[in-house]
Amino acid sequence: MKQIKTLLFAAALFIGATSFTNAQTKVAHINTGELVESMPEMKLAKAEMEKVGKTFQADIQEMVQEYQTKAKRYESEAATKTNEVNQQRGEELAQMQQSIRQFQADSQNQIDKKEFDLLKPITDKAKAAIIKVGKAQGFNYILDSSQGSGVIMAEGKDLLKDVQKELGF
Repeated sequence: MKQIKTLLFAAALFIGATSFTNAQTKVAHINTGELVESMPEMKLAKAEMEKVGKTFQADIQEMVQEYQTKAKRYESEAATKTNEVNQQRGEELAQMQQSIRQFQADSQNQIDKKEFDLLKPITDKAKAAIIKVGKAQGFNYILDSSQGSGVIMAEGKDLLKDVQKELGF
């Protein structure tokens, strides 16, 4: 009889401790990718990125067209030119190819920098709103439930609608 009382007491303590621990830690989740995509500022940033990308693409196409025109002209005139002139023309074409590749690399770097500059304030604003809502609702942890973020199960409170409300949309 004494063993049963001890066992019941231990079980009661275990259940109480588990309940107390669960009551102490509140966990919520939010899909930050969905939040950022739904922000009005993101639409403007996407439009700006598209504009920048099209500008660079047009410049690259123009350079490639110029290269192709010269290459065709040099090829058609090759039989009437000396080896020395043909060699110089070949070097010029190689230099043009290198310039195009360098411009493409520089363009991509500028696009990446522009994207970072446009997205940083948006993500910072989203993070601040998430933290504000999470603290206001008493959560200790907020997990990112975006695809690939490592959250396997997200059955806790989803803060997406509350944070969108905080951001005013």
